[in-house]
Amino acid sequence: MRFLRTFLVLVLALSLLMSTSSLVFSQEKIIPGEYYNLSDYEKLTGKKVSKFNEAPMLAELVKQGKLPSVEQRLPKNPLVVTPVEEIGQYGGTWRRAWLGLSDQWGPNKICHEHLVMFDKGGTKVLPNIAESWKVSRDAKVYTFKIREGLKWSDGTPLTTDDVMFWYEDVVMNKDLTPTVATWLTAGGKPCKIEKVDTYTFRVSFEQPNPLFLINICKSGGNQFFLPKHYGKQFHIKYAPKEELEKKVKDAGFQFWYQLFDAKVSNSNAWLQNPELPVLQPWRNTTLPTATTMIFERNPYYWKIDPAGNQLPYIDRIAHTLVENREVITMKAVSGEIDMQTRHISLPDYTLLMENRAKGNYRVLNWKQGVGSDVMICLNQNVKDPVLRKIFEDRRFRQALSIAINRDEIWKLVYLGMGKPRQCSLISGVAFYDPEWEKMWAEYDPKKANELLDKIGLNKRDRDGFRLRPDGKTLALTITFPSGIFGAWSDVLEMVKKYWEAVGVKVAIQPVERSLYVTRCNAGDLEIGVWNFDRNAAVMSDPGRLLGTVTDGPWAPLYGQWYSTGGKGGEEPKGDIKKIYEFWDKTKATADEKQRDRFFKEIINLHKRNIWMIGIVGELPQPVVVKNNFRNVPDGIIWDDTLRSPKNARPEQFFFKQ
Repeated sequence: MRFLRTFLVLVLALSLLMSTSSLVFSQEKIIPGEYYNLSDYEKLTGKKVSKFNEAPMLAELVKQGKLPSVEQRLPKNPLVVTPVEEIGQYGGTWRRAWLGLSDQWGPNKICHEHLVMFDKGGTKVLPNIAESWKVSRDAKVYTFKIREGLKWSDGTPLTTDDVMFWYEDVVMNKDLTPTVATWLTAGGKPCKIEKVDTYTFRVSFEQPNPLFLINICKSGGNQFFLPKHYGKQFHIKYAPKEELEKKVKDAGFQFWYQLFDAKVSNSNAWLQNPELPVLQPWRNTTLPTATTMIFERNPYYWKIDPAGNQLPYIDRIAHTLVENREVITMKAVSGEIDMQTRHISLPDYTLLMENRAKGNYRVLNWKQGVGSDVMICLNQNVKDPVLRKIFEDRRFRQALSIAINRDEIWKLVYLGMGKPRQCSLISGVAFYDPEWEKMWAEYDPKKANELLDKIGLNKRDRDGFRLRPDGKTLALTITFPSGIFGAWSDVLEMVKKYWEAVGVKVAIQPVERSLYVTRCNAGDLEIGVWNFDRNAAVMSDPGRLLGTVTDGPWAPLYGQWYSTGGKGGEEPKGDIKKIYEFWDKTKATADEKQRDRFFKEIINLHKRNIWMIGIVGELPQPVVVKNNFRNVPDGIIWDDTLRSPKNARPEQFFFKQ
């Protein structure tokens, strides 16, 4: 197989890692690698943090009178990060690699700070910038208290004026925000945000929005805070007209809002504009076009360790600009990367393992939040009316599913890594269903043939392939984006073999990614392929289950109908329409138990219908870590919903001297 070089010695070790259990967060005990308000930490442990410490590079600036003392820089109630292994040591430059500004989520996902955050496994919402919050019984009103004394990276205090600047002057400004993000709406209407006092603000919805907190944890980009003291110089409401027009022209823009977006409000703004004050552990000091982009510690960062040491431990992060992912792999094996998982891929596992001693690194294994590496989607909106009728018959989907020899694919393509399974949520996350994992996933070609015969596909052409009701050969095209996931081509060739063995002719069609997405959205694919990702905290990102994502084409036009409120796409029927009805109830139900019951009905509908066919899931995600680079957890879930690797708490990583 092209996918992986043989490494039989490693198979057993990898199979063992998949037995990791899920993290259960409890406020009754201290858990390594989690967040606690200092006041809560002291109550739980009985220990007092009597003094604060700082990095030597900052202590020198304090000595020179260029920086206030660490006590003045920290908020009244700092956030405590409990270390994964031990209290760290200050210093060092963390070497990473990236592909440029299009690869923004590499640096973003190690730095971004949200109002509240998920715990490591996505099971609980923890304090972060917000010290505390209250939710009304009907889930319409959320009141947040931010940390008193928390400061931007330039030393300016963070207050609710920054919240109102973000809300009134950015979110509600049509030039900057033509469409309000869905996580800020309920019932199609935007929220209302009010200032209560200097550190307290209120978010109100006209309808219940019980998923608001987890949507905050999941959402990317800037949220709730923008530095008003800095940003107003680029805003038409505040800046003198002539000065602003000159800045717009000098920057090469036509309109003020283009400049503001680039300098202040875009999720990439901190990467493009080193002058932008941030709340992150590290701030950017270079332009993204630099050969090496340097982040430097934020002297006003508001998290500490249990010993009172201001975080982060690491002084700087150096992102080296490289041409492609292959270069990143080569830099990793040669020991030029200190810690990285982004663009470190499973097909290179053998190479990574073989060079550990030479590169002086170890390879950790995180668990991908992917229920199936290959998710085969029979388009329920396929344009061929004969195929549509066939695809809509769940017995056809069931037959194709059990015609696949998952164990053989698991052994030959994945070399025993991960687990043969249906396209279902991974173990250890909310709504994991062991029955769904095994549903129509056994290899049974005899039963598959019987099902295909029963639905009227019992006639064959001269080559032995089944005939459609209109007399044509039943020939299906599986389309997938090329060059993204290494195993897909090999897996699909084997699927072709299995399906043709039960009389269904198959063509495999790789296409460029953007073309794939375009055709998917248009409903032009017969069968599409993606992976079943975003399994952790799935209620915060259920697009795979709803068919509303642009690259998972099991129901693209139905998904568009739902997403546009019936203005586009095609109105669903039957069980698919029930999915949207249950999701609407889930979003609007304040009672947690009832809400979970509604969401479970969505799971049950997928179990019954098998709209998405899985092969092998729960694969490991390799993480390259230098041997002296510590406090990196092993075995945690790696998933977009958790903003991984942010859920590994990079601010507490350190170099052991």
